[in-house]
Amino acid sequence: MNFRTANLNDDSPDINLIPLIDVLLVMLIFLAATTTFTRQQAMKINLPQANAEVTDALPIELAISQDGRFAVAGKIVVSSELAAALKLAAQQLDAPIVLIRADSLAPHQFVVFAMQAAREGGIGRVHFATQAR
Repeated sequence: MNFRTANLNDDSPDINLIPLIDVLLVMLIFLAATTTFTRQQAMKINLPQANAEVTDALPIELAISQDGRFAVAGKIVVSSELAAALKLAAQQLDAPIVLIRADSLAPHQFVVFAMQAAREGGIGRVHFATQAR
């Protein structure tokens, strides 16, 4: 049941939104076409360049456990003798590379100590082993 009477003489103006939407879309197209994207930098820096290289040389594997124990080529080494052990292992190779396999929970201090020991052992190239996600 419809108790309302139909008001056929409603002379209130209607707002037609179709032309407004058309104008806004044209403005959006002009805005997108004229926008320039520039990258703002705080400092000008030159990033290093790198190339992936395949090496046939076998690296010296250095394992670092969570509690700070070191192993060079599968043999446990005391931290005070780490540089000497790396130097001894590097003497057998032409271009020695140290591959650090650090536990994910090992403190950063042990990794830095291992890098310092590699430098003291005369090894200039250090790689880090990771695993894919």
